[in-house]
This record gives sequence, structure tokens and C-alpha cells, in this order.
Amino acid sequence: ILKDKKVGEAANDLFHDAQNLLQRIVDEKLLTAKAVIGFWPAVKRGINDIDILSEGGNEANLATLHFLRQQISKNEESANLSLADFIAPTNSNKQDYIGGFVVTTGIGADDLASNYKKDNNDYYSILVKALADRLAEAFAEHMHECVRKEYWGYSTSESFSNDELISENYLGIRPAPGYPACPDHSEKETLFTLLNAEHAIGVALTESFAMTPAATVSGLYFSHPESRYFSVGKITLEQVEDLAKRKRVAVETIARLLSPNL
Repeated sequence: ILKDKKVGEAANDLFHDAQNLLQRIVDEKLLTAKAVIGFWPAVKRGINDIDILSEGGNEANLATLHFLRQQISKNEESANLSLADFIAPTNSNKQDYIGGFVVTTGIGADDLASNYKKDNNDYYSILVKALADRLAEAFAEHMHECVRKEYWGYSTSESFSNDELISENYLGIRPAPGYPACPDHSEKETLFTLLNAEHAIGVALTESFAMTPAATVSGLYFSHPESRYFSVGKITLEQVEDLAKRKRVAVETIARLLSPNL
């Protein structure tokens, strides 16, 4: 009981410290939030690729997004999903679209954290980075709502409470490269190029596809009413070889990127 009480007190102290630091960040404008978003005509090609087309959808491809498909055993009523399934295929004669985004709240975070560290306040230095990360996630949620209701406007009449937003009751998804539905981090390269993210908002990719500043979130927007999050899970070497062929890179490179899924 005493241990639980001490843990509770520590959690309460942490909450108040974070609240006070957040208030200082807001009052003194210590962090800056920036976002870049884009929307493009898109078409599903083959079974796991999405071609990004120029405006009007009649010109040459701007880029191709490559995805993986679930290979887990399911009953006959459940499909093995790929994110490509949420875009209309070439033979549908339908004009479809896909969106992309990069948002950051990390501008200024490193400087603020370094200042606390210079004052031998490692606790607040860590707290700054944690708050910046949570603000980035909140900013991504806010931008997605703006996209649904205004910028893309495919769900203009939605009205959800915070609890309903957290439960993701809205239409559409925003999967991120490197996460379960799209475990290949290298797809960020295509997204960042399409959005010109480094020039637009100062967010860059490292050689290992990490984003800098660290408090950054990126991903794709799908509007299909049946789109949903899922985990690709374990895949076989055959699918790795197929992805390497489609991306025109070495099998060893893809195998290294997808080692947790093999």
C-alpha cells in the first residue's frame, strides 16, 4: 500500500510539472508547430501498389507507393488486407484520391531541452521532449479533422466528442510508414518528396528514415468508408522478394527493413 501511495504521489507530481511546463511553453511561445499536407489523384495498380498521378490524373505518375499484404490464416469471410485495397483500381473507371501529411511540434524543442540540461535539470529536459511528442500526436489528430471537414471535405458534417475522436469513430484513416499497416519505413522517402517536406516545414529524414525534429508525425490519408487500421504481421520471404522487385532495391535491403515481420 505504501509503495502504491508513493507511485501515486510521483504520478501526481509529474502531472503538475508537465502542466506547468506546458503552460510556460504556451505563454512564451517556446515551441512552433508546422504542417504540410497534400492530395493527389491515385489508382491501385496490381494488388499492392498505389500510383500517385499529377493533377487531373492524365499525366505520367508522380510516384508509386508500395505496400505489403497480410499473410495470416483467416476464415473465408475475412480478407488479407493491404492499404492498396482502399484505393480504386485501374479498371474501376473511378477517380480516386490519396492524401499525405507531415506535422511537427518539435521546432524549438531541442534548444529548450538543451537549456534545461545546461542548468543540470535533466528531468525537465526529458519532460520537454515528452510533451513535444504528445503535442505532435495531438496536432496530427487536429489536422486529420481539418482534412476530413475542410481541406479534403469528404466528411463535412461530422461532429464528435473527444471520446468519440479518441475511439476513431470518424471516416478514414491516417496510417504512418513504419507502423503495423505499413511497416516499411523507407516509404517515408516518397511521402517527403511528394510534399517537399524539408523545404516546406524544415523536417528531414535521416539515413535510417527517422524524422528530425523528433516530435514529428507523418503518414497518408485514406477516405474510403471501409478503410481501417490493421497489422500486416508476419510475412514470407517471397513477399519480401516481390517488394524488392517492385521497389527496385536489393532483397537484403528490404529484408533488413522488415526483419521484425519475417
